[in-house]
Amino acid sequence: MVYKIGMTKVSTAAARKRFSDVVNRASYGKERVALTRYGHTLAAIVPAEDLDLLEAMEDRIDADDARKVLADMKAKGEKPIPLAKLKKQLGL
Repeated sequence: MVYKIGMTKVSTAAARKRFSDVVNRASYGKERVALTRYGHTLAAIVPAEDLDLLEAMEDRIDADDARKVLADMKAKGEKPIPLAKLKKQLGL
């Protein structure tokens, strides 16, 4: 796949008028399209592959953080709270 470097900026007004085109640019053209209002970026429409990559990166960061917390707990001699006990404490 060929990805365009950089990001195209489109005002929200223009994006509203050309929504299908903007989505197609992201989906088929693999472009990242920043939606702007008064020159400020508000949101972006990105290829699904970019979203998948972002979510995978977030999952990896979360897993790394969990491993660090568990290692710290183990070093301190602490044990995790079982989910059932936590739910009971929270009244869930």
